[in-house]
Amino acid sequence: MTTTDHRRSDPDTGHASDHAYRLIREQILAGTREGGDWLREGDLAEQLGVSRTPVREALRRLTAEGLVRHERNRGVQVQAWSAEDLDEIFSLRSVLEPWGCRMAATSATLDLDLLDRLAHDMDDAAQGPTPDVDAVTELNNRFHRLILESTGNSRLTGVIASVVTVPVVWRTFSHYSPESFRRSLGHHHELVAAFRAGDADWAESVMRSHVHSAWSSVSDRAQA
Repeated sequence: MTTTDHRRSDPDTGHASDHAYRLIREQILAGTREGGDWLREGDLAEQLGVSRTPVREALRRLTAEGLVRHERNRGVQVQAWSAEDLDEIFSLRSVLEPWGCRMAATSATLDLDLLDRLAHDMDDAAQGPTPDVDAVTELNNRFHRLILESTGNSRLTGVIASVVTVPVVWRTFSHYSPESFRRSLGHHHELVAAFRAGDADWAESVMRSHVHSAWSSVSDRAQA
């Protein structure tokens, strides 16, 4: 039996599907596969070392997330987003995330020490001439998720997660100027201070500024 035959007879389709999903998703979020790129099942199966079945399932999941789209009789394509699309998304964020911060400011479950540590870890990852964008992005996602989860509002958390996924594709932090980067990192520390003070108005205001600042940086790239 050849290596290829053994690979394609792997019975653990669920595990292979998860593996394919994670790898393809990471490539899209990292910008390796750009908006408009076609994703061919056969090519992906060969590249990832799995059969077509788990690749097909992975593409279904990515379609449900809005990262790719299926065109009948043509195949699957990485979703391309216009400046108008992103404007709508950041508009939603500017309403939903500040509201989440308002609720989190009076939550007894928010882990302020962990939130503070994540803010400092982002500072460390951003040090040097070339910030570690991947590390900052992952830490930032954890920071925002921790805030939302403390609200106890699972619907809000789910809605924001579905909305925020798309801008991540644009590698938001990679579009920041050094000044914008510093401002964004500073917002995280100010949010921690607002939460420690239990000041809902302050927390809400900082998050609104944070989202608007992010959109200002991303829109320059989207409209280019």
